[in-house]
Amino acid sequence: MKLTIVEVAKKANVSVATVSRVMNGNYPVKAETKKRVLEVIQELNYIPNMQARELTQKRSATIGVVVPSINNMFFPEVITGIENSLKLNSLSLVLACSNNDKEDEKLCVNNLLSRNVSGIIVIDPNTDNIKSKFYTNISKETPFVFVNGHSVSSNISSVVNDEAMGAGMALNYLLENNHKDILFVRGKDSYSYDIKENVYTKTMEKLNCFKPENIINIGNGNSSETVDNTINIFLDILKNSSSTAVFACNDLMAVGVLNACKKLNIDVPNDLSIIGYDNIDLGKFVEPKLTTIDQNMFLLGTNAATLLLEKIEFDNSYSKRIILVNSLIERDTVAPLNEV
Repeated sequence: MKLTIVEVAKKANVSVATVSRVMNGNYPVKAETKKRVLEVIQELNYIPNMQARELTQKRSATIGVVVPSINNMFFPEVITGIENSLKLNSLSLVLACSNNDKEDEKLCVNNLLSRNVSGIIVIDPNTDNIKSKFYTNISKETPFVFVNGHSVSSNISSVVNDEAMGAGMALNYLLENNHKDILFVRGKDSYSYDIKENVYTKTMEKLNCFKPENIINIGNGNSSETVDNTINIFLDILKNSSSTAVFACNDLMAVGVLNACKKLNIDVPNDLSIIGYDNIDLGKFVEPKLTTIDQNMFLLGTNAATLLLEKIEFDNSYSKRIILVNSLIERDTVAPLNEV
């Protein structure tokens, strides 16, 4: 039979309300009383009934998180940051994976709403769902936070990296190493990729080096097939390419290009320089180690959780946008171009 809060109160010789206050930390309790209650909780190994607590507090202790994929190491690191902050506030999360599909993303959100979660964090939301204003009305009723996503709704808070700055940093690093014929690798349906492509296009146009055919869309950029798909596409591209460098929108794509080079006996970085984006652990494990842009994955998660907690506390009455700064991680896949 499951132990109840009534039995804890009886053993500690206090009221049920006092036990509740000690556990929730929402009202002051005398230090001596708090110590006694906590000792009884530990002695009896009492685990609170979450549903009962939610009924008392009139709100769910669960947060929903929607992620495009768990195959890209970027997303688990963001989720770790979210969960770390939620634990400190006695909240838990329910994770839903949309598999990079806009309809699945809608289904994930609706399923979480049906569970009466207190709020929802959407990581890298699908651009079509944003443009169609799917989130506009539901965000008026339920607190929403986007991670690395553009929102046209004033009801949605967001935390993003300054990806335009990061893309500019990556391109400038290649340019400083004398590379001007640069391939750009992206995936489909992501505001994050769109930002980087816009920076790439403007930068190349300014140098009179823009070639539309140098923009390579490999399709799904966050799946377990991303690396292999990139390899297969670049096995054809690199056989006839005069480009001296590659800027990939994430590290999975960059590793795909690197592996294609190995298959074709192209020396990286002496024959071709490669720079990725995200700074996932994979970049440290490949050889040569991947030069990339660090995207503050853990901080994205902790900030997203903080923004959502604020929206919940203030009844979804206002929204914020936090912009984080990227940094260049210099490793071994970029080298100066020896001009003839």
